[in-house]
Amino acid sequence: MKARLDLAKSRGCDGVEPDNVDGFINSTGFPLTATTQLDYGRFLAREARARGLAIGLKNNVDQVVALEPDYDFAVNEQCNQYSECGAYAAFTKSGKPVFNAEYLSKWVTDATSRASLCAASKAANIRTLVLPLALDGSFRYSCD
Repeated sequence: MKARLDLAKSRGCDGVEPDNVDGFINSTGFPLTATTQLDYGRFLAREARARGLAIGLKNNVDQVVALEPDYDFAVNEQCNQYSECGAYAAFTKSGKPVFNAEYLSKWVTDATSRASLCAASKAANIRTLVLPLALDGSFRYSCD
């Protein structure tokens, strides 16, 4: 991971967003615990910052509160769909941005549902995009 962070820095990145940092709640084949996951998350944050990179926490909803002090922003996928957006108040109350992507077709085809989604996102101070699950660029709706 240090080499990957070095690569990001050498390519001119301002920050990184490591994906799948919630292995302790998934079947990985490794004996990961919540404690080892926290240690790894904090390691990533220290190493990113040592290189002058901002770092974003992605989808590790169970550890948002514990890791917020170590991270600069958060990224989530489908926090509205899975009723997880409230967890990110730890970031927004600290003035840190939260970026969210939603993929449900109702938010594409039903303007009323999309308006409701966007109102909830704005109330929670979460920046939300509605995107195609295939991420093929066929549409993009921003709640901002």
